[in-house]
Amino acid sequence: MKSIFVKYRKFFAVLFVFSVITISLFYSALKPAKTLPIYNPSDVNPELVDSTVQYISKYHTIADFSFVNQNGKTITQKDYEGKVYVADFFFTTCGSICPKMTTNLAEVQKAVQNNPNVMLLSHTVFPEIDSIPVLKAYAKKHGVIDSKWNLVTGDKKEIYTMARKSYLAVKLGKPSELYDMVHTENFVLVDQKRRVRGFYDGTKKEDMKQLIEDINFLCAE
Repeated sequence: MKSIFVKYRKFFAVLFVFSVITISLFYSALKPAKTLPIYNPSDVNPELVDSTVQYISKYHTIADFSFVNQNGKTITQKDYEGKVYVADFFFTTCGSICPKMTTNLAEVQKAVQNNPNVMLLSHTVFPEIDSIPVLKAYAKKHGVIDSKWNLVTGDKKEIYTMARKSYLAVKLGKPSELYDMVHTENFVLVDQKRRVRGFYDGTKKEDMKQLIEDINFLCAE
């Protein structure tokens, strides 16, 4: 038996390599190609969506916006045109989930720092507290790169509208307080066509790993 194996060892070696390649190709052919969903208001928890848009089941995109960032510069959709970006909602005095979310988003910033096609956008839900100087101090504290990451403030009604009608990511606050908002841990992934492509728990490292992977996937689409 041993002499047969020695005699035909080249044949067996070739057969083994051929089998490995064939199995790999077969597996690749059967493995579904990676895709990311396109989210519409009807796909999301109704608690996070304004009642006026909950029925929308297709063609949802992020609306035009105009806010002011940590440097006093007006930021609009033009600054994010053709970009993949991550949006979230926070406030600087938050002592619960915000510090962890900001730390994790800073790690995302590090991962995409050299990719000019990716940006970050954080909206305060307490614009009455988070003035431009406050946002600037917060940005410096957390290593925000101005060209990559905008922390924005503005009219509370407009922020509320973006949060619940565009990004589908913020809960209602007190009914007695107009435009009150309770931000969630959600990071929202937006593609080059202003479509929502994913939601990620900003407090979890494993979600950040998935977020970075999905960012790279959208950039390569």
